[in-house]
Amino acid sequence: MEVLYRPRRLRRTAALRRLVRETVLTPADFIYPLFVVPGKGVRQEVAAMPGVARLSVDLLVEEARAAWDLGVPAVLLFGLPERKDDTGSEAASPRGPVQQAVRALKKAQPDLLVITDVCLCGYTSHGHCGLVRQGEIDNDATLEVLAEVALSHAQAGADLVAPSDMMDGRVGAIREALDERGFEMVGILSYAVKYASAFYGPFREAAESAPRFGDRRGYQMDPANAKEALREATLDVEEGADILMVKPALPYLDIIASLAGEFDLPLAAYQVSGEYAMIKAAALKGWLDETAAMLESLTAIKRAGADMILTYFAKDAARLLVRGK
Repeated sequence: MEVLYRPRRLRRTAALRRLVRETVLTPADFIYPLFVVPGKGVRQEVAAMPGVARLSVDLLVEEARAAWDLGVPAVLLFGLPERKDDTGSEAASPRGPVQQAVRALKKAQPDLLVITDVCLCGYTSHGHCGLVRQGEIDNDATLEVLAEVALSHAQAGADLVAPSDMMDGRVGAIREALDERGFEMVGILSYAVKYASAFYGPFREAAESAPRFGDRRGYQMDPANAKEALREATLDVEEGADILMVKPALPYLDIIASLAGEFDLPLAAYQVSGEYAMIKAAALKGWLDETAAMLESLTAIKRAGADMILTYFAKDAARLLVRGK
C-alpha cells in the first residue's frame, strides 16, 4: 500500500525538528529557588542536592545575577534563621535572611523578579508549617502569622509572595493584610495544589525543615486525589491568588494539565528537590544523560500546561538553551 503521509519527513534533521516543535523551552520559563542563610561569605553545600548550596546574602546576590545574565527572570527565596522557636517568630523579622536578601537583590538587580516563600516550617522548632496547639496544627491562628510574614517580605521589596503552608484561607488572609497596608500591587503566587509527597526529602535537608513529630498529611494533599486539586485551586482563585502552582511537577503532570484547562490564571509547576536529586544521582552513576534527562523533564512539565517552572536546574538549563543545545 502506498504511504501518503510520512511523519518521519519532519523528523529527518535537527532544523526540521526545531521548525515544527510544539513546545519550546526558554530561560524565561524558569524561576530559580535559592536558600539564604545568615552571615557573609557562607556557602553550605547540600549533600542530597549536588550543585545546590545554602548561601549568605552576598553570595546569593552573585548567584541570582549569574542566572539573570542567562535570561532567568525570577528567583524564589527560602530562609534559614539564626534561631528557631515554637511560633517561628524569626520568619517575620525585618532583619531575617529573606528580608535582607530581598533588599539586597532589588538594589543589585532591580528588574529581577523576587518571590518569597511564605511558610513557618523552616522557622519553627517543631518543623511544622503552622502553629501547634495541643499536638494539632491550629489553622486559623496560623493565618495571622503568615500574613505578618508576607507583609514583612512586601515591605522589604518582594514582587510576589508565595504561601506554601497549605492552611485553609491563607491566600485571603495574606491578600487582605497586603491591601490594608498599601501593598495591593504585590502579587500572590499560591502553592494552590501541594501534595504530601515523598519527593520533598532533599529539600528538608536543604531548608532544615523536617517535622520533629508526625507528618504533614493533615494539611498537604493526598497524592491519590485529583478532583480535590480543582477545589483547592478554585478556593485560592476566589481568595485573590494571581498565579497558581502545582507541586511536585513530574509525578503530577495530569494535575498540571487539568488546572491549565480549567483556569485562566498563569500556572506554575515546581520541579522539586526529589525530582532534581533523582536525575543528579542517576547521572552520577552513569545511568542517565543528565543534560538530556533535565531538558526532557522540563519540556514535559511545560508541555503539560505550566507557564513557568520552578527548578533547581534553572541556571544550568538556561545556559544550555542560550547556547542553542
